[in-house]
Amino acid sequence: MHSSSTLLQYIADTWAAFGGLMSAALRILVIVGAAWLTIVVTQRGIRAVRLRIASRLDDPEAVKRAETLGRAARYVAAVGISMIAGMLVLSELGVSVAPLLGAAGVVGLAIGFGAQSLVKDYFTGCFLLLENQLRQGDVVRLGEHSGLVEEVTLRYVRLRDYDGNVHFVPNGQITTVVNMSRGHAHAVIDVGVGYGEDLAHAMQVMRDTASRMRAEPAFARTILEPLEVAGVERWDASAVILRARFRVMPLEQWTVRREYLLRLHRAFLESGIDIPYPQLTVHAARPAPT
Repeated sequence: MHSSSTLLQYIADTWAAFGGLMSAALRILVIVGAAWLTIVVTQRGIRAVRLRIASRLDDPEAVKRAETLGRAARYVAAVGISMIAGMLVLSELGVSVAPLLGAAGVVGLAIGFGAQSLVKDYFTGCFLLLENQLRQGDVVRLGEHSGLVEEVTLRYVRLRDYDGNVHFVPNGQITTVVNMSRGHAHAVIDVGVGYGEDLAHAMQVMRDTASRMRAEPAFARTILEPLEVAGVERWDASAVILRARFRVMPLEQWTVRREYLLRLHRAFLESGIDIPYPQLTVHAARPAPT
């Protein structure tokens, strides 16, 4: 009889423990599910606000900034909600969160000394976004790295260069930002002509070629102003270098420059303007008199 009551008590205790375990597991599932749902709703809400703001903006630069800030806000929201959910799950598992929060200051201080570069990355990332130094879709040069900005986070900037290589640049290593996508750009053209050519005529051919190119619908919107001919830039070994530039839309400087050089080569050939190339004159030594 005594053994039967013991067995019943054991079964009751086991069932209670199992019920408590299932209840805790259910609560954990609810917390995880609620956190996931909150992240989804929050991110969609941020995206909707960003799209609403972008639809009211006429400036493409402001639209890019809104997209970059929206991406950063979604990242911060996901991290914050995940941390809160993690603490609630620890509480359900019986882990006291209060001592962890109390030790967070000491641990944070130790981490701060040991991970100063990481802290610097986050601080620099905040200022990069707040000061609008770069945005997703810009073409920038960050030190020795350059390319199209594909992603801006508080931790790093992801670039893709012309060859398709991806560069991850930590924000803490960014000391200067050269942004080639703001407002307008300049397509600078250096053209070499022979020393015997009429430079005034050559510069007029350059202007005429630029005018015809700008009059075409494909470049009417891209080229903002007529060609600005600066004049003689320098004397090279076999050519006089003439410098000019177009003011163009952002990121169009390379396309305009390549197309203009192609057309100018044809125009110089039709006008009989010499396009020099490096030449080498060899003088044979005279035999010594006998």
